[in-house]
Amino acid sequence: MESPWKTFVPQAPTRLGPPEWFTGTVYLSELVVTPAPMHLHVLRVMFAPGARTAWHTHPQGQVLHVESGIGWFQRWGEPVREMKAGDTIYFAAGEKHWHGASPTHAMTHLAIQAAVEGVSTEWLERVSEEEYRQKAD
Repeated sequence: MESPWKTFVPQAPTRLGPPEWFTGTVYLSELVVTPAPMHLHVLRVMFAPGARTAWHTHPQGQVLHVESGIGWFQRWGEPVREMKAGDTIYFAAGEKHWHGASPTHAMTHLAIQAAVEGVSTEWLERVSEEEYRQKAD
């Protein structure tokens, strides 16, 4: 018997992250997109060293689970912080933030968020080199 998941979970090909949303080389693999009422989106996101998202928010919040590598993230108004394989980070609904790889390591994470009226992410301005490099050692 075929798995019931196959009835609504497409096997989408890995694609390059759009330059409007990312700095550097980023690959997106859509793993799960569920129908209503759940509206859950799960993606595997692979960042080359130095690659990162633009500032953004999520209407229902977001969970990141780092699968490999070393990354950085920042909540608006807070310092840049490090995340490593095994770490799980939560961003509240509407919380402005960015995340990506450190300058010297690639990083892969699962990104888990729910959509509201078809929108799971609101993309904002790009993260400048100056903002990105603010991480305290």
